[in-house]
Amino acid sequence: MVERLKVTEQPHIEVGPSILSDVDEALSLEWIVTNGLGGYASSTVLGVNTRKYHGLLVAAFNPPLKRYVLLTKLEEELRIERGKNDEDIKYYLSSNEFKDMIRPPSYRHWIGFSLSPFPTFRYEAGGLYVTKSILMPYLKNVVICSYTVLNTLDEPVRFTVSPLLNMRHIYEVTDRRVKPLKFLQKPLGNRVLVRVESLPYNLVVSATEGEYIPSSEDEIWIDRIYFRVDSSRGENCLDDNYRPGFFTVSLEPGEAKRLHIVAASGLTEAEALSLCSETESDESVREIFRSEETRRARLLRSSFQSLSRRGVRLNVWLEEGLKWLIASTDLFLTLKRPTGLKSIIAGYHWFGEWGRDSMISLPGLTLVTGRFSLARDVLLNFSRYCRQGLIPNSFPEGVHDSEPSYNSVDASLWFVNAVFHYVKYTGDMEFVSRRLWGTLKSIIEAYIEGTLFGIRMDSSCLIEHGPRLTWMDAAVGGVPATPRGGKAVEVEALWYNALRVMEALASRLGFSDEAHRYSSIAYEAYESFNREFWNPKGGYLFDVVEGGRRDSSLRPNQIIAVSLDFPILEGSRAARVVEVVWRRLWATYGLRTLDRDDPEYVGCYIGDWAHRDKAYHNGTVWTWLLGPFVTAFLKVRRHEERWRRFAIEAFFRPLFVDEPFRAGLGTFSEIFDGDPPHTPRGCISQAWSVAEPLRSLVEDALYLRPPFECDFLG
Repeated sequence: MVERLKVTEQPHIEVGPSILSDVDEALSLEWIVTNGLGGYASSTVLGVNTRKYHGLLVAAFNPPLKRYVLLTKLEEELRIERGKNDEDIKYYLSSNEFKDMIRPPSYRHWIGFSLSPFPTFRYEAGGLYVTKSILMPYLKNVVICSYTVLNTLDEPVRFTVSPLLNMRHIYEVTDRRVKPLKFLQKPLGNRVLVRVESLPYNLVVSATEGEYIPSSEDEIWIDRIYFRVDSSRGENCLDDNYRPGFFTVSLEPGEAKRLHIVAASGLTEAEALSLCSETESDESVREIFRSEETRRARLLRSSFQSLSRRGVRLNVWLEEGLKWLIASTDLFLTLKRPTGLKSIIAGYHWFGEWGRDSMISLPGLTLVTGRFSLARDVLLNFSRYCRQGLIPNSFPEGVHDSEPSYNSVDASLWFVNAVFHYVKYTGDMEFVSRRLWGTLKSIIEAYIEGTLFGIRMDSSCLIEHGPRLTWMDAAVGGVPATPRGGKAVEVEALWYNALRVMEALASRLGFSDEAHRYSSIAYEAYESFNREFWNPKGGYLFDVVEGGRRDSSLRPNQIIAVSLDFPILEGSRAARVVEVVWRRLWATYGLRTLDRDDPEYVGCYIGDWAHRDKAYHNGTVWTWLLGPFVTAFLKVRRHEERWRRFAIEAFFRPLFVDEPFRAGLGTFSEIFDGDPPHTPRGCISQAWSVAEPLRSLVEDALYLRPPFECDFLG
């Protein structure tokens, strides 16, 4: 079905026509490209949209958020012109799914899809050949669909492309019976300017060849397009789309032509037209493709040159998997317009900026790949929004602008950890001293004195907190699906690690009194934790301690107590925790969030919101946990070479051999079912699912340690 081809400089995926024997499988294979603004283009390998999030131009109007579906898709038709006496022959290359069927069944003309590096579709119909490649220029709300059309017949052919348009937020669908959209179009030669009467957004669609012909009727709509994935999730799944007209180009017998359809969006007509004007010719479009391919190749080349200089040799599957990881890092790094700094999108299609996810992802996305300036940007960006010692939990992706939310007990502690990773890679204490030290101190003081959501240090020097503040924060009907109020195991591990980080940084900066204070609190926290959290009956750590309650649920959170630079659990207990987690929670692509023998275990992440939220942290497998697990696994084995080889084969190979070729092609899913065969679920591309496997592979399995690590850890 999906063929693994020989590794080239760019990793490559090819999907062949044999997959048409199972259209459902073909529709489960998705692709995504992004533009560094939070915008994206995404669909399936057949070009049939299966989610409301799919679209060829999904633009971020307040980067990286406020994302709107503008260009839903392009519908192509080939017409063999027979003259007056014979009826023309038509071939349709585009399909939509409706509740009763997929129509027209034009995927019969589909002969392949590839991803290297741009999504490319290939079609053949009666001696006519079409290829279509899709690119989003970097840092522009623009998409380019580049066609090559070959007519091998001895008859003239007309090729038409009809845009299907929308103007809705990614969380919504358009039902024009309930909320009519009045589209206004202004043809401008081979362009058309489109907007909706009640919205401030402008869209220009243009062609480098041929002409634009408006629809003869006032409005032509394709109603009730069905999104099968949204339907399976219990969400709104029917969408109406507007077709303003079509672009057309003619081909003589034996002729080949290139045609580029460009869609550009802006808050003003002038902005949209200006963006579109940059792609007026075939040569300008080809130069954009070359430039973007060079930019992506440079990222891979610089990363692999670093590995080569350090004597690392990779087998074929490991090299290809590593290339997909490195290439995927680029999907998530975005410009944040309010600050002008870089930020991180947590996952596609629906996640925005999340503090916890960003800080966990930062080392893998930026430091391992040598993009230190981007790391500084991300740290500064979140530092600017620190309030009462708390880093934002999220900047909500909504229709209306809103303030960040701060309901996280661990995002700030992950921020401290990310800063420490930065100095381990760069040795740049000046940046920390000048730009981040105040934020770091405010975090620690707020946790000691007490801050929002009941977050405070108790008399045992551990951190207490309210419910739904850890990463396991799903709720069903407002009731936590995973109750973890009190003192959660990974929060205490992160707190201790943060104190030791602050001790190390304060010492380097010459603040000896502060270093001593952090050290004293850390000592008490360490003793209290090992006294309160060890579960002698199970031989592992309690997940939560609250008053007299000890939660003995076997969960993966305890692995954080071993994996951090300053582990709060050491020696035989650490080794025992790693062993228990490995034997009872490991599940091919990561760690289960709950032991399968637990009565609360839910093995499949399917159904409506309530069922999925119940499963989210009660059995579902999370790939980001592979990172801390591998770090802990090899740490207790002193990173011995034989165990590093074992980790590569046992923990990374299944992920690399399978995952880039399923769900989101070339990238890594958010979650998997806890039950075999561990079907990918959730977001098709998740930042920490890329970042943490990449970090742990490079730092631990390949044992390429941060260059300044010894300066801080000895």
